[in-house]
Amino acid sequence: MHAAAFAALGIPATYTAIRAGTRELAALLPGVARAGGANLTHPLKQAALAAVDEARGWAARLSVCNTVHVEAGRVIGDNTDVAGIAEAARELGVGDGPWLIIGTGASARAAVAAASLRGSPVAVRSRQRERAAAFLRWATTLTEIAAAEGEWALVVRAVPAGVEPGSALDEVNGQAVAALDLTYARGETPWVRTLRAHGIRAADGRAVLVGQGAAALERWFPGVVPPIDVMRRAVDAALA
Repeated sequence: MHAAAFAALGIPATYTAIRAGTRELAALLPGVARAGGANLTHPLKQAALAAVDEARGWAARLSVCNTVHVEAGRVIGDNTDVAGIAEAARELGVGDGPWLIIGTGASARAAVAAASLRGSPVAVRSRQRERAAAFLRWATTLTEIAAAEGEWALVVRAVPAGVEPGSALDEVNGQAVAALDLTYARGETPWVRTLRAHGIRAADGRAVLVGQGAAALERWFPGVVPPIDVMRRAVDAALA
């Protein structure tokens, strides 16, 4: 996706994956950021906050950082996942009403933030009752809490890739108008396909991937307009 964007913009840059654990971040992240910028994925999004000079915007409010860049020699941590989820919800045509968030991790926090931008209350489901209760207490700092049962304008599956989903219909109780799986896969995820087969508008996380990637590109190269269509085509081709 970013390689396609760089080529379209004529930017001489390379986007590559670096495997790192939380112990390596403090030494690794400043150098990578000063080389141009970086994204972080699970399970590094919260640990990254300790390796930046300043957490800004949603990164500060959520204590979750997925994007870093440099300004005046300082490493800035930001969160572009919120923008990606908000864009995916827009593409799904999500209307007014409560959101159900499945999960309690870093991506679930971004989903709550995206819901708050629309004034949508949230409910949460987790296999760990204590984590769910703590997450809901935190969520009240951003938006209202919805009743545990009802019709959901959007169900967001915010569970890390590789975690086996439960029954899609059980998770949404058959009451979802739209559903978004933050993970993505070739041919879409089974969770998405199941819900769509039962008449629920559903999408996997590729729109989130493109949306957050475009927002990150703007931070790495100020003044650049991300080539959204180019980025989307690259993602769709990779996941065909």
